[in-house]
Amino acid sequence: MLTLTPSALKAVSRFIKGSADPVAGLRISVTGGGCSGLQYALALEAAARSDDTTVECGGVTILVDPTSAPLLAGITMDFKDSMESNGFTFVNPNASQSCGCGKSFSA
Repeated sequence: MLTLTPSALKAVSRFIKGSADPVAGLRISVTGGGCSGLQYALALEAAARSDDTTVECGGVTILVDPTSAPLLAGITMDFKDSMESNGFTFVNPNASQSCGCGKSFSA
């Protein structure tokens, strides 16, 4: 369903280990907003929901809600940490248009 680059896996693992609360996985969802109409949302979750799709990526559990799943099918999530930019970016084959920062898209 989705791919996390080694850089993204390392960053997510670091955030999970640094969390003060127990973490069941990383939720990746799509919400309205951003410069292209839809944006990605990330959150550490204490538990999966009954209707979530669960994906294991390199030892990290990814949780995706049923509404976001079709929009996230086939994405690649990366983590950039440079002088020019930092944070998670996404390459989404379902996007008809993406913003320059890689954090929002339109379907």
